[in-house]
Amino acid sequence: MKLDIPSLSEAVAAPAVASLVLVVEGEEARRACLSTALKGWGYEVVSATSEADALALSARRWPDIVLCSGAIAGLDFCRAFRGAPQGRGSYLILLVDRQVEEVVDRALDAGVDDVLMRSAGLPELHARILASARFLAMQRELTQKNQLITETLDVLRQVHARIDKDLVEAKKFQQSLLRERYRAMEGGNLSMMLRSAGHVGGDLVGYFPVRPGVVGLFGLDVSGHGISSALMTARLAGYLSAATPDQNLALTLLPGGGIAARPPGEVIAELNDLVLHEMETEHYFTLMLAIADLKTGEVTVAQAGHPHPALLRSDGRVEQSGTGGFPVGLLSGVGFEDYKLQMAPGDRLLILSDGVTECPDPGGEMLGEEGLARMLGELRRFSGPALLSALVWKLSEFAGSRGFPDDVSGILLEYHGEG
Repeated sequence: MKLDIPSLSEAVAAPAVASLVLVVEGEEARRACLSTALKGWGYEVVSATSEADALALSARRWPDIVLCSGAIAGLDFCRAFRGAPQGRGSYLILLVDRQVEEVVDRALDAGVDDVLMRSAGLPELHARILASARFLAMQRELTQKNQLITETLDVLRQVHARIDKDLVEAKKFQQSLLRERYRAMEGGNLSMMLRSAGHVGGDLVGYFPVRPGVVGLFGLDVSGHGISSALMTARLAGYLSAATPDQNLALTLLPGGGIAARPPGEVIAELNDLVLHEMETEHYFTLMLAIADLKTGEVTVAQAGHPHPALLRSDGRVEQSGTGGFPVGLLSGVGFEDYKLQMAPGDRLLILSDGVTECPDPGGEMLGEEGLARMLGELRRFSGPALLSALVWKLSEFAGSRGFPDDVSGILLEYHGEG
């Protein structure tokens, strides 16, 4: 996408120097003296003998600086001149015979920028003219820069609108990676939720069938937020895809054509090598990979920096334990251990991202594992997608906000046992 943003150097390249001076003076000798001096200083000069002539000349070509003689009698001209739309960009000097406070106050009220005694010498007049030229130059440069800022903001608003539209589409795509929010299976049910802190995020949960009665579960959380994290998430989803078992790193093809699950720790170790040696990225990610046998209730788990799984027992107890482990993509040669969880009929297993346990309350205190255990105990009567929705609602209540500083994701396995 090409951005046609205005250039600051181009905007201020042309010097903003006062070039045209209008002299309004009734005395011919005085008018000629002023005109000659101004021309000698490098200015173009036009002159008028009356206020009416001065306004007529100004209408044809608006002056940059005006020298107006006439004291109080010249204030009508000053008001009329300043009242015109173009008059705001000119510098108006009033030449007076008496520089008393009342005269100065009334002159300033009429829109005059500077008041100078008519008897002042040419050196002082030259200094005032130079000061007015510098003022006009700064004023015009500021106007040009403000115009540049306005034009740039318009361009950026257009760009933001395009990016926002693209991010909306990216969010739709990322949500499509979570193909099903609920899956009823023989021996148990799966429910999933994915809630990004922004348009897109780095969290993902999913599952893949291994064989009848056996299912793989995963939850991952890529470091950072935004587009690059979401792209990393999409790439990782391909390595644990349910749609293409032959490309799923967690599965292996048996000689007879069947499919078996690889040890989760071995799979995570391979992903660690892929990220470190084949992916050009600064991202790392936490991961929990589990293989659940829905006939026996045995779950084989490997943990790579992801929060401990929460096992909600049928009697309401909440167990949270695991090996912890290093995130994927940080250190080479790190091992990832498998461990076992044993579920009984009526138990529920939750794999949640750290956006849940590290969610802060208004005072900055994080929910933590103890807070999560209390929350799950309060929600034990809920099941399936309703449990995950209620968890998000309780989390919003805890945070004091409907938005969260981090992505929130989770997968819920409800174990029924053999029917």
